[in-house]
Amino acid sequence: MRAYIIAEAGVNHNGSLEMAIELVNVASAAGADAVKFQTFRAESLVSKTAEKAEYQKVNTGNSESQFEMLKRLELSHQAHQVLIQHCLSKQIQFLSTPFDKLSSDFLIKELDVPVIKISSGDLTNAPLLLHVAQSGKPIVLSTGMSKLGEIETALSVLAFGYTRSSEPTSISEFDQAYFSEQGQEALKKNVTLLHCTTEYPTPFRDVNLKSMDTLKDAFHLRVGLSDHTSGISVAIAAVARGACLIEKHFTLDKELPGPDHKASLNPTELFEMVKSIREVESALGSVTKIPTSSERKNKEVAQKSLVAACDIREGEIYSAKNLTVKRPAGGISPMQFWSWLGKKATRSYQEDEMIRE
Repeated sequence: MRAYIIAEAGVNHNGSLEMAIELVNVASAAGADAVKFQTFRAESLVSKTAEKAEYQKVNTGNSESQFEMLKRLELSHQAHQVLIQHCLSKQIQFLSTPFDKLSSDFLIKELDVPVIKISSGDLTNAPLLLHVAQSGKPIVLSTGMSKLGEIETALSVLAFGYTRSSEPTSISEFDQAYFSEQGQEALKKNVTLLHCTTEYPTPFRDVNLKSMDTLKDAFHLRVGLSDHTSGISVAIAAVARGACLIEKHFTLDKELPGPDHKASLNPTELFEMVKSIREVESALGSVTKIPTSSERKNKEVAQKSLVAACDIREGEIYSAKNLTVKRPAGGISPMQFWSWLGKKATRSYQEDEMIRE
């Protein structure tokens, strides 16, 4: 199965529509399937007194609040419309992550995006999960910072949203929806889980790619990776382990001011990641172990046959001294070596001549 690759532009446009358009150009040229932005209004996302995350302080300083930083990184609704049209012209899918109900309504009702990505920070935001699920849109759900129980609870909310249009009257209704056949079918149809470590950049020791297997075994849903490590090796490894979706931040320049640039790929790295993922997918091939079409021509050259280790006279007894194994194949298989010991030669052979009786 071909992995779906999302080039995560996020807020690396720094609030500039021109930079956002160039990010679309880069993602398209790299061969990504989609380019994803973030849709929010700072007033709905964060309180005015909230501090920045540590990585945000490192990358942008501590002279402003998180609210002030995010306010500068908003994209207007009109900018979204321009970006969608530009994505169409570049034959790449436009996606975005909403961080509140109004933003999700804009993406769903006005822009009609095909899928909604929910960030790890909103995995416990039950009102938003329910609202998006009740729209019927497929959801890609990141699972950073969460335990299996929290993921199951989030999926319970989604199951309720996909199968019922009413508001819940008790939390137990979420569980009833989750464990129902209808709820499970809705989740399998609509939800993809992304393993994720919410740190920028993520230390390799904290990636825990094997957790992808845990998610598959626990929930029987499609599983991918939202990768925040430096470089491209982890994303490639995730595809080799069966990830159906890869999400990776990228930027025009890692030295640009902003919270996410330094932990993002530059354009060359994004191109190399997509190229390498497609190569790995091709290399995964089939589970059947047989000679491939490209190697069959080398079989006779590389494998071996029984040959005369020295001149052998007719009637002479074959032994370990006068029989040996050498290239090419096409004669008697070396697997028959011991079967020929003690037999009489029915003809004479010169040294290195293939045994052909």
